[in-house]
Amino acid sequence: MTLTTDASGPLLLAHDDEGSGPVVVLLHAGVADRRMWAPVTASLAADHHVVAPDLRGFGGTPLPGEAYADADDVVHLLDALGIERAAVVGASFGGRVALELATRHPDRVASLVLLCAAHRGLNVTDPVLLSFGEREDALLEAGDVEGATALNVETWAGPDMTAAARDDLTAMQRRAFEVQLAADELDPPPQPERVEVEPADVAPPTLVVSGAHDVQHFRDLAALLAREIPGAELVELDWAGHLPALERPHDTTALLRTRLGG
Repeated sequence: MTLTTDASGPLLLAHDDEGSGPVVVLLHAGVADRRMWAPVTASLAADHHVVAPDLRGFGGTPLPGEAYADADDVVHLLDALGIERAAVVGASFGGRVALELATRHPDRVASLVLLCAAHRGLNVTDPVLLSFGEREDALLEAGDVEGATALNVETWAGPDMTAAARDDLTAMQRRAFEVQLAADELDPPPQPERVEVEPADVAPPTLVVSGAHDVQHFRDLAALLAREIPGAELVELDWAGHLPALERPHDTTALLRTRLGG
């Protein structure tokens, strides 16, 4: 089942809601949207209740000019679906939102799986990532959305990503740019709240996943999170880049099942 937004009250994230059983929430990367989870959802929904939302500014969810926190949006969605607690899987930016959710609403998170997660706790010194940021900014300032989209796919697609998955990633990133660049023109603009995360205070059982072919900054983040989150387990995938769920969805689902059961 797919729902969109609720115009009569607080924004309700567009989402997919499939299957029955233990609840798993899948939070997408910032280069993608909920469509990145389609093959994973198809498998997990056989014995789990899988919820995959589009965060604000991605896929089917708008980005209105108002204050918000992504973690609060996820909780509002859980409330609307009658879900008290869930295992939460976050990829990249979605991993940062998962950590914010565990920090701000710890009673709603049963466990965490962080796939190449973002986190503000480490300064960016990686020359590859710094160069990427400069190139992306220059392309967007020049109005070259297609060029910025291609740059993101080139940077974040791992070596095992198929041509079809690259096409899907291109469509998702292009959609995100369309929504977010339009929102930049709003008055007032969107006002995301910065939620500070202290890894040492993250309580749910946590699996931290790193890709051997990811950029160094994210590999360093994985090591930091695994070291500082109490009891966290670190797994490095020797085949993965930054987006294992799009690169090898079957293997990623198998990995998730080691933590989720089923």
